[in-house]
Amino acid sequence: MTASPDLGTHLTAAPELLRSVFRQHAAGVAVITAAGEKPVGFTATSLNSVAAEPPLVSFGVGTSSSSWPVVAEAEYIGVHLLGEDQRELAATFARSGADRFGPPTDWRTGPEGVPLLGGVVAWLVCRVVARIPAGDHRIVIARVESGDPSGGGRPLVYHQGRFTALRD
Repeated sequence: MTASPDLGTHLTAAPELLRSVFRQHAAGVAVITAAGEKPVGFTATSLNSVAAEPPLVSFGVGTSSSSWPVVAEAEYIGVHLLGEDQRELAATFARSGADRFGPPTDWRTGPEGVPLLGGVVAWLVCRVVARIPAGDHRIVIARVESGDPSGGGRPLVYHQGRFTALRD
């Protein structure tokens, strides 16, 4: 079988091409947190399970983000899977300059001093094992140390530039 010669209009590789293509990709929404002088956190749609043995996860973080200086030094990070009713929480942690840990954010200090968000579908505390340069980001790889998958509920997803829910 050969490819059709009419593949439509194509764009040259550029940041906007990547953004345009990935708007078509639905992704789960997570919030990554870390403890510093003040707690930090950001919304991530790049969370991935890397390996089961040992249990590893990865995510990307921009080196220009306000959270990066703390994440760059953190030994432990928190990973929170958000539920479909947590659009505002996702938006708060995505918004530059927001008071992410002020009211109404429900959080507490968890294992290893990691800030843990309340009411999430599931959470993990992970030990950072690598920070890999990747353009204007770093790919953080972390080993799962503890967590709680029992929050229940349906996941929040990001698609077409907005937070949304799964449909059956």
